[in-house]
Amino acid sequence: MPAPTQARQSTCKQACKYNDLITNLLWGQVRWGSLPRVNLFDAQSIVSDLGLIGVLAIIFAETGLLVGLAFPGDSLLFLAGVAASGSGAAILGDAQLPAAALFIGAPIAAITGAQVGHWFGQRYGRKLFDRPDGRVFNHQKVVATEKWLRKYGPGKAIILARFVPFVRTLINPMCGVIGMSAKKFFVWNVVGAIIWTQLIIGLGFVLGERLEGSVDAYILPIVGLIVLISLLPVIVEVFREWQTRKHHK
Repeated sequence: MPAPTQARQSTCKQACKYNDLITNLLWGQVRWGSLPRVNLFDAQSIVSDLGLIGVLAIIFAETGLLVGLAFPGDSLLFLAGVAASGSGAAILGDAQLPAAALFIGAPIAAITGAQVGHWFGQRYGRKLFDRPDGRVFNHQKVVATEKWLRKYGPGKAIILARFVPFVRTLINPMCGVIGMSAKKFFVWNVVGAIIWTQLIIGLGFVLGERLEGSVDAYILPIVGLIVLISLLPVIVEVFREWQTRKHHK
């Protein structure tokens, strides 16, 4: 069966499942305990149980809502790319995703989420981050973000942050806190979101055409390699700054 046909059938199955579930909930015919147990911190569970809608929702939440700090980002995009490939159904069961909708929807979800995060920081962030004793949200984070943006420029900082877990969630509201305009943030937000989503989904899509058997053995090494490569510029800059301080002492 051609891959596009499989993808359409898989999408139709998921849509019918959501429709039946919502209908039964409205009519009180489903008990909450009987609902499928979805692990929102496991990428494969999200792809398999929630499909395209779940993938896009998690991408939005992970980049736009502070509660999304612990959600999978890179691994989810990679697995979604595998699920959108021709071999996705064979590797992940019924978890095949429509490729076109994924490649278009993922950057839109990431852009929208980050923009919401920026708006939240601009509107409410000062109260949230103006706490010297906060472990995650504190004034030191604001000062560090201002320094980072001044030194490397907003474009480089926002794009690199996309590839670093936790940072890609926190930098959006902090850019709002320090007063970066929504228009300026939007430009680099779009660039970073497109590069991040298309690169990792594309990697999963290409490798999905070549993988055989379980994908589990490939997830951690590939995601770890992606994170390591994305952190290299940050590590180099930190090393240079350390060398400069050492030289001036």
